[in-house]
Amino acid sequence: MIKILFVCHGNICRSTMCESVMTHLVNKENLTDQFQISSAATSREEIGNPPHYGTVNKLRAVGIPVVPHHAIQMIKSDYQTYDYLIGMDTANIRNMTRIAGGDRDQKIYKLLSFTGSGRDIADPWYTGNFDETYQDVLEGCQSFLQYLKEALFGNPSAQK
Repeated sequence: MIKILFVCHGNICRSTMCESVMTHLVNKENLTDQFQISSAATSREEIGNPPHYGTVNKLRAVGIPVVPHHAIQMIKSDYQTYDYLIGMDTANIRNMTRIAGGDRDQKIYKLLSFTGSGRDIADPWYTGNFDETYQDVLEGCQSFLQYLKEALFGNPSAQK
C-alpha cells in the first residue's frame, strides 16, 4: 500500500483539495485498495476546521466528492508513516522538512514537480482563485498518479 500525505499551510484549501482529487482519481482507476491518502497542515491555525467553502464548492462543481476531513497538523512521526509527503509550495517544503527533522529518505516533494515544474500552487486563501488552484491540483495529482502507477507496476522509467 502506498501512503500519501498532502500538506499545505492550514489544511483547509490546497491539501484537502488534493486529498479529495487524488482519492477520486485512484477510485476511477480501481486502485483504492493500493493507496492510503490523507492531508495535514504545517501550522496550527486551522486545526479542527473543515475544508474551506471555496474548496468544497469547487470540488462539488466539478463532480468530485469531498473527503470528510478536519484540519490536523503534520507531526514528526508522519515521516515514518507515509511513503510520500507532498507539499504545495516552497514554504510548505521548508516547514515539512523542519517538522520531519530532515528528509533523509527523500520522501518530501512539491506536487508540481511531478509535472516537470518547480512552480508553487498559489494559496486560494489569499488569492481567492479556487479555479486556478484546482487546475494546478488536478494537473499535479494526475502526473503524480501516473508516476506512482509506473513505480507500482514496475516500469523502469519511473524515476524521481
